[in-house]
Amino acid sequence: MGNPQLIWQVGTAYDMILSLHVLYEPERYGLRGAWAAGVRSRLPAEEREFFQRNSAFLWPLDFLHELPLPQDGAVLLATLAALPVRERLPVMASFPQKPGREMNEMLQRVAAQGSWDDADYASLRAWMVQHRSSPPSKKDVVALLDMWSRPEAFGELILSGLEAYYEAFFAEEEARIRPALAEAVAQGQALAAGMPLLALLEELSQGLRLEALPEVTQMVMVPSFWITPLIIEYPLRTGQELFVFGARPGDASLVPGEFVPDALYQALKALADPTRLRILHYLTDEPSSPSRLARRLRLRAPTVVHHLHVLRLARLVHLTMGAEGKRRYTVRPGAVEATFAALKLFMEQEDDEGNGPPGDS
Repeated sequence: MGNPQLIWQVGTAYDMILSLHVLYEPERYGLRGAWAAGVRSRLPAEEREFFQRNSAFLWPLDFLHELPLPQDGAVLLATLAALPVRERLPVMASFPQKPGREMNEMLQRVAAQGSWDDADYASLRAWMVQHRSSPPSKKDVVALLDMWSRPEAFGELILSGLEAYYEAFFAEEEARIRPALAEAVAQGQALAAGMPLLALLEELSQGLRLEALPEVTQMVMVPSFWITPLIIEYPLRTGQELFVFGARPGDASLVPGEFVPDALYQALKALADPTRLRILHYLTDEPSSPSRLARRLRLRAPTVVHHLHVLRLARLVHLTMGAEGKRRYTVRPGAVEATFAALKLFMEQEDDEGNGPPGDS
Protein backbone atom coordinates (compact mmCIF):
# COMPACT_ATOMS: atom_id res chain seq x y z
CA MET A 1 0.00 0.00 0.00
CA GLY A 2 1.31 3.47 -0.92
CA ASN A 3 1.24 6.58 1.19
CA PRO A 4 -2.25 7.62 2.26
CA GLN A 5 -3.82 10.72 0.73
CA LEU A 6 -3.77 13.72 3.08
CA ILE A 7 -7.03 15.64 3.59
CA TRP A 8 -6.68 18.88 5.57
CA GLN A 9 -9.49 20.27 7.74
CA VAL A 10 -9.72 23.51 9.72
CA GLY A 11 -12.54 23.52 12.26
CA THR A 12 -12.74 25.23 15.64
CA ALA A 13 -15.42 22.72 16.71
CA TYR A 14 -12.63 20.23 17.45
CA ASP A 15 -11.06 22.65 19.92
CA MET A 16 -14.44 23.46 21.44
CA ILE A 17 -14.62 19.85 22.65
CA LEU A 18 -10.90 19.28 23.24
CA SER A 19 -10.62 22.46 25.31
CA LEU A 20 -13.06 20.95 27.81
CA HIS A 21 -10.68 18.03 28.30
CA VAL A 22 -7.87 20.49 28.97
CA LEU A 23 -9.92 22.64 31.35
CA TYR A 24 -11.04 19.64 33.39
CA GLU A 25 -7.61 17.89 33.34
CA PRO A 26 -5.26 20.91 33.28
CA GLU A 27 -2.28 19.11 34.80
CA ARG A 28 -2.27 16.51 32.02
CA TYR A 29 -2.02 19.24 29.37
CA GLY A 30 0.37 21.59 31.17
CA LEU A 31 -2.24 24.29 31.91
CA ARG A 32 -2.20 26.19 35.18
CA GLY A 33 -5.03 24.88 37.31
CA ALA A 34 -6.13 28.21 38.80
CA TRP A 35 -6.87 29.70 35.38
CA ALA A 36 -8.71 26.55 34.26
CA ALA A 37 -10.84 26.72 37.41
CA GLY A 38 -11.65 30.34 36.62
CA VAL A 39 -12.98 29.42 33.18
CA ARG A 40 -15.01 26.53 34.61
CA SER A 41 -16.54 28.86 37.19
CA ARG A 42 -18.22 30.86 34.38
CA LEU A 43 -20.59 27.95 33.72
CA PRO A 44 -23.90 27.47 35.57
CA ALA A 45 -23.55 25.03 38.47
CA GLU A 46 -25.54 22.17 36.91
CA GLU A 47 -23.65 22.30 33.59
CA ARG A 48 -20.30 22.73 35.35
CA GLU A 49 -20.93 19.60 37.44
CA PHE A 50 -22.13 17.73 34.34
CA PHE A 51 -18.81 18.39 32.58
CA GLN A 52 -16.93 17.51 35.77
CA ARG A 53 -18.54 14.05 35.69
CA ASN A 54 -18.55 13.44 31.96
CA SER A 55 -15.95 15.51 30.09
CA ALA A 56 -13.47 12.61 30.09
CA PHE A 57 -15.93 10.61 27.97
CA LEU A 58 -16.62 13.28 25.35
CA TRP A 59 -14.79 12.04 22.25
CA PRO A 60 -17.27 12.76 19.40
CA LEU A 61 -14.58 12.61 16.74
CA ASP A 62 -16.74 10.94 14.08
CA PHE A 63 -19.44 13.54 14.71
CA LEU A 64 -16.99 16.46 14.49
CA HIS A 65 -15.48 15.11 11.30
CA GLU A 66 -18.90 14.94 9.64
CA LEU A 67 -20.01 18.47 10.64
CA PRO A 68 -20.88 20.81 7.74
CA LEU A 69 -18.50 23.63 6.96
CA PRO A 70 -17.18 25.78 8.52
CA GLN A 71 -17.07 23.19 11.35
CA ASP A 72 -17.11 25.84 14.05
CA GLY A 73 -18.82 26.15 17.41
CA ALA A 74 -22.06 27.56 16.01
CA VAL A 75 -22.35 24.68 13.51
CA LEU A 76 -21.64 22.16 16.28
CA LEU A 77 -24.42 23.59 18.46
CA ALA A 78 -26.93 23.81 15.61
CA THR A 79 -26.24 20.25 14.44
CA LEU A 80 -26.48 18.88 17.98
CA ALA A 81 -29.72 20.79 18.66
CA ALA A 82 -31.29 19.28 15.53
CA LEU A 83 -30.78 15.73 16.86
CA PRO A 84 -33.48 14.06 18.98
CA VAL A 85 -32.50 14.22 22.64
CA ARG A 86 -31.80 10.47 22.98
CA GLU A 87 -29.58 10.45 19.89
CA ARG A 88 -27.14 12.98 21.36
CA LEU A 89 -25.60 10.44 23.73
CA PRO A 90 -24.22 7.93 21.20
CA VAL A 91 -22.68 10.64 18.98
CA MET A 92 -21.16 12.73 21.77
CA ALA A 93 -20.09 10.16 24.39
CA SER A 94 -17.46 7.78 23.14
CA PHE A 95 -13.86 6.75 23.68
CA PRO A 96 -10.48 7.66 22.16
CA GLN A 97 -10.77 4.14 20.63
CA LYS A 98 -13.74 2.66 18.84
CA PRO A 99 -15.49 0.31 21.31
CA GLY A 100 -16.41 -2.42 18.83
CA ARG A 101 -19.76 -4.12 18.24
CA GLU A 102 -20.01 -6.06 21.51
CA MET A 103 -19.30 -3.03 23.70
CA ASN A 104 -21.60 -0.83 21.62
CA GLU A 105 -24.41 -3.35 22.01
CA MET A 106 -23.93 -3.45 25.78
CA LEU A 107 -24.02 0.35 26.10
CA GLN A 108 -27.06 0.60 23.84
CA ARG A 109 -28.82 -1.98 26.01
CA VAL A 110 -27.98 -0.01 29.17
CA ALA A 111 -29.43 3.11 27.50
CA ALA A 112 -32.60 1.26 26.42
CA GLN A 113 -33.36 -0.25 29.83
CA GLY A 114 -32.15 2.72 31.90
CA SER A 115 -30.04 0.63 34.27
CA TRP A 116 -26.90 -1.50 34.48
CA ASP A 117 -25.72 -4.46 36.55
CA ASP A 118 -22.52 -6.08 37.82
CA ALA A 119 -22.00 -7.96 34.55
CA ASP A 120 -22.13 -4.68 32.61
CA TYR A 121 -19.61 -3.17 35.04
CA ALA A 122 -17.25 -6.13 34.65
CA SER A 123 -17.48 -6.05 30.83
CA LEU A 124 -16.85 -2.31 30.59
CA ARG A 125 -14.00 -2.35 33.07
CA ALA A 126 -12.30 -5.24 31.24
CA TRP A 127 -12.57 -3.35 27.95
CA MET A 128 -11.17 -0.15 29.49
CA VAL A 129 -8.26 -2.03 31.08
CA GLN A 130 -7.38 -3.46 27.67
CA HIS A 131 -7.54 -0.13 25.84
CA ARG A 132 -6.19 2.36 28.37
CA SER A 133 -2.62 2.97 29.47
CA SER A 134 -3.65 2.82 33.14
CA PRO A 135 -6.44 0.84 34.83
CA PRO A 136 -9.69 2.81 35.21
CA SER A 137 -10.98 3.66 38.67
CA LYS A 138 -14.29 2.25 39.87
CA LYS A 139 -15.58 5.84 39.88
CA ASP A 140 -14.80 6.24 36.15
CA VAL A 141 -16.54 3.00 35.15
CA VAL A 142 -19.61 3.76 37.26
CA ALA A 143 -19.78 7.33 35.90
CA LEU A 144 -19.75 6.05 32.33
CA LEU A 145 -22.45 3.47 32.97
CA ASP A 146 -24.59 6.00 34.83
CA MET A 147 -24.27 8.35 31.88
CA TRP A 148 -25.45 5.70 29.43
CA SER A 149 -28.35 4.73 31.67
CA ARG A 150 -29.80 8.26 31.44
CA PRO A 151 -29.70 9.21 27.74
CA GLU A 152 -32.41 11.91 27.97
CA ALA A 153 -30.71 13.69 30.85
CA PHE A 154 -27.39 13.52 29.01
CA GLY A 155 -28.95 14.81 25.79
CA GLU A 156 -30.43 17.84 27.49
CA LEU A 157 -27.37 18.74 29.55
CA ILE A 158 -24.79 18.25 26.79
CA LEU A 159 -26.58 20.84 24.66
CA SER A 160 -27.26 23.34 27.47
CA GLY A 161 -23.72 22.86 28.75
CA LEU A 162 -22.08 23.47 25.39
CA GLU A 163 -24.35 26.47 24.73
CA ALA A 164 -23.35 27.97 28.10
CA TYR A 165 -19.66 27.23 27.47
CA TYR A 166 -19.80 28.79 24.01
CA GLU A 167 -21.45 31.95 25.30
CA ALA A 168 -19.28 32.29 28.41
CA PHE A 169 -15.89 31.53 26.83
CA PHE A 170 -15.47 29.71 23.55
CA ALA A 171 -17.11 32.16 21.12
CA GLU A 172 -14.37 34.66 21.88
CA GLU A 173 -11.70 31.97 22.09
CA GLU A 174 -12.41 30.54 18.63
CA ALA A 175 -11.90 33.99 17.10
CA ARG A 176 -8.48 34.09 18.79
CA ILE A 177 -7.32 30.65 17.69
CA ARG A 178 -8.77 30.47 14.16
CA PRO A 179 -5.80 32.23 12.47
CA ALA A 180 -3.34 29.86 14.15
CA LEU A 181 -5.27 26.83 12.91
CA ALA A 182 -5.32 28.15 9.34
CA GLU A 183 -1.59 28.92 9.51
CA ALA A 184 -0.82 25.44 10.84
CA VAL A 185 -2.61 23.85 7.89
CA ALA A 186 -0.80 26.12 5.42
CA GLN A 187 2.55 25.22 6.98
CA GLY A 188 1.68 21.52 7.04
CA GLN A 189 0.72 21.53 3.38
CA ALA A 190 3.98 23.28 2.49
CA LEU A 191 6.00 20.72 4.45
CA ALA A 192 4.06 17.83 2.91
CA ALA A 193 5.14 18.94 -0.56
CA GLY A 194 8.79 18.13 0.13
CA MET A 195 8.96 15.80 3.12
CA PRO A 196 8.39 12.04 3.54
CA LEU A 197 5.13 11.35 5.35
CA LEU A 198 6.68 9.77 8.44
CA ALA A 199 8.94 12.79 8.85
CA LEU A 200 5.96 15.10 8.33
CA LEU A 201 3.98 13.37 11.09
CA GLU A 202 6.98 13.64 13.41
CA GLU A 203 7.29 17.36 12.65
CA LEU A 204 3.59 18.10 13.12
CA SER A 205 3.41 16.08 16.34
CA GLN A 206 6.51 17.82 17.73
CA GLY A 207 8.17 14.62 18.79
CA LEU A 208 6.12 11.52 17.96
CA ARG A 209 7.88 8.96 15.77
CA LEU A 210 5.86 6.24 14.10
CA GLU A 211 7.74 3.15 12.94
CA ALA A 212 5.21 2.53 10.17
CA LEU A 213 2.46 4.44 8.43
CA PRO A 214 -1.17 3.65 9.26
CA GLU A 215 -2.65 1.10 6.85
CA VAL A 216 -5.28 3.47 5.49
CA THR A 217 -5.95 5.17 2.17
CA GLN A 218 -6.65 8.64 3.64
CA MET A 219 -5.45 10.62 6.64
CA VAL A 220 -7.60 13.55 7.76
CA MET A 221 -5.21 16.17 9.17
CA VAL A 222 -6.76 18.49 11.77
CA PRO A 223 -4.90 21.22 13.72
CA SER A 224 -5.70 21.83 17.39
CA PHE A 225 -4.60 24.87 19.36
CA TRP A 226 -5.56 23.40 22.71
CA ILE A 227 -3.86 19.97 22.85
CA THR A 228 -0.46 21.11 21.54
CA PRO A 229 1.97 19.31 21.40
CA LEU A 230 -0.02 16.10 21.96
CA ILE A 231 -1.78 14.30 19.12
CA ILE A 232 -4.86 12.16 18.59
CA GLU A 233 -5.00 9.24 16.18
CA TYR A 234 -8.50 7.91 15.62
CA PRO A 235 -9.92 5.52 13.02
CA LEU A 236 -12.84 6.98 11.08
CA ARG A 237 -14.69 4.99 8.44
CA THR A 238 -12.91 2.12 6.71
CA GLY A 239 -9.71 3.35 5.11
CA GLN A 240 -9.62 6.71 6.93
CA GLU A 241 -7.74 7.87 10.00
CA LEU A 242 -8.00 11.16 11.87
CA PHE A 243 -4.70 12.78 12.89
CA VAL A 244 -5.18 15.76 15.22
CA PHE A 245 -1.92 17.66 15.72
CA GLY A 246 -0.77 20.67 17.71
CA ALA A 247 -1.21 24.10 16.14
CA ARG A 248 -0.31 26.46 18.98
CA PRO A 249 2.74 28.56 18.02
CA GLY A 250 5.81 28.29 20.23
CA ASP A 251 5.50 31.93 21.30
CA ALA A 252 1.80 31.64 22.28
CA SER A 253 -0.06 30.66 25.43
CA LEU A 254 -3.36 28.97 26.15
CA VAL A 255 -4.12 31.78 28.59
CA PRO A 256 -5.25 34.81 26.56
CA GLY A 257 -2.98 37.78 27.15
CA GLU A 258 -0.33 35.72 28.94
CA PHE A 259 3.14 37.15 28.22
CA VAL A 260 5.11 33.95 28.94
CA PRO A 261 4.84 31.38 26.10
CA ASP A 262 3.59 27.94 27.12
CA ALA A 263 6.45 26.13 25.38
CA LEU A 264 9.07 28.09 27.31
CA TYR A 265 7.26 27.72 30.63
CA GLN A 266 6.80 23.96 30.18
CA ALA A 267 10.42 23.42 29.14
CA LEU A 268 11.84 25.35 32.09
CA LYS A 269 9.46 23.57 34.46
CA ALA A 270 10.56 20.21 33.06
CA LEU A 271 14.24 21.07 33.42
CA ALA A 272 13.81 22.25 37.02
CA ASP A 273 13.28 18.72 38.35
CA PRO A 274 16.32 16.54 39.23
CA THR A 275 14.60 13.27 38.27
CA ARG A 276 13.74 14.62 34.83
CA LEU A 277 17.32 15.86 34.41
CA ARG A 278 18.54 12.33 35.18
CA ILE A 279 16.09 10.93 32.63
CA LEU A 280 17.35 13.34 29.97
CA HIS A 281 20.92 12.37 30.85
CA TYR A 282 20.16 8.67 30.38
CA LEU A 283 18.20 9.29 27.17
CA THR A 284 21.14 11.21 25.74
CA ASP A 285 23.14 7.97 25.78
CA GLU A 286 20.50 5.75 24.17
CA PRO A 287 16.75 5.33 23.65
CA SER A 288 14.93 3.68 26.51
CA SER A 289 11.52 2.36 27.51
CA PRO A 290 9.65 3.57 30.61
CA SER A 291 10.14 0.21 32.34
CA ARG A 292 13.89 0.24 31.75
CA LEU A 293 14.15 3.81 33.02
CA ALA A 294 12.14 2.83 36.10
CA ARG A 295 14.63 0.06 36.91
CA ARG A 296 17.57 2.37 36.33
CA LEU A 297 16.11 5.14 38.47
CA ARG A 298 14.70 2.70 41.07
CA LEU A 299 11.32 4.36 40.80
CA ARG A 300 7.81 3.05 40.24
CA ALA A 301 6.85 2.83 36.57
CA PRO A 302 3.85 5.24 36.90
CA THR A 303 6.18 7.86 38.39
CA VAL A 304 8.56 7.56 35.45
CA VAL A 305 5.66 7.69 32.96
CA HIS A 306 4.52 10.94 34.60
CA HIS A 307 7.98 12.48 34.24
CA LEU A 308 8.21 11.36 30.61
CA HIS A 309 4.82 12.94 29.92
CA VAL A 310 6.08 16.25 31.34
CA LEU A 311 9.15 16.02 29.09
CA ARG A 312 6.91 15.24 26.11
CA LEU A 313 4.75 18.31 26.85
CA ALA A 314 7.96 20.34 26.98
CA ARG A 315 9.00 19.07 23.52
CA LEU A 316 12.29 17.79 25.00
CA VAL A 317 11.96 14.11 24.00
CA HIS A 318 11.01 11.98 21.05
CA LEU A 319 8.44 9.25 21.63
CA THR A 320 8.67 6.28 19.27
CA MET A 321 5.54 4.14 19.01
CA GLY A 322 6.41 0.60 18.07
CA ALA A 323 4.50 -2.62 17.55
CA GLU A 324 1.80 -3.47 20.10
CA GLY A 325 2.04 0.00 21.64
CA LYS A 326 5.62 -0.36 22.85
CA ARG A 327 7.15 3.03 23.64
CA ARG A 328 10.73 4.23 23.44
CA TYR A 329 11.99 7.67 24.34
CA THR A 330 15.05 9.62 23.34
CA VAL A 331 16.19 13.23 23.60
CA ARG A 332 15.10 15.54 20.77
CA PRO A 333 18.30 16.84 19.15
CA GLY A 334 18.81 20.53 19.91
CA ALA A 335 15.77 20.76 22.19
CA VAL A 336 17.66 21.98 25.27
CA GLU A 337 19.63 24.48 23.20
CA ALA A 338 16.37 25.70 21.64
CA THR A 339 14.92 26.23 25.11
CA PHE A 340 17.75 28.50 26.19
CA ALA A 341 17.63 30.36 22.88
CA ALA A 342 13.89 30.93 23.47
CA LEU A 343 14.62 32.10 27.01
CA LYS A 344 17.22 34.59 25.77
CA LEU A 345 14.80 35.91 23.14
CA PHE A 346 12.05 36.22 25.74
CA MET A 347 14.26 38.15 28.15
CA GLU A 348 15.19 40.61 25.42
CA GLN A 349 11.75 41.25 23.99
CA GLU A 350 9.42 44.09 24.90
CA ASP A 351 6.19 43.44 26.76
CA ASP A 352 2.79 44.56 25.46
CA GLU A 353 3.37 48.08 26.79
CA GLY A 354 6.73 48.46 25.06
CA ASN A 355 8.68 48.46 28.32
CA GLY A 356 11.45 46.05 27.45
CA PRO A 357 11.99 42.80 29.34
CA PRO A 358 9.48 42.20 32.14
CA GLY A 359 10.75 43.40 35.50
CA ASP A 360 13.28 45.92 34.12
CA SER A 361 13.96 48.89 36.36
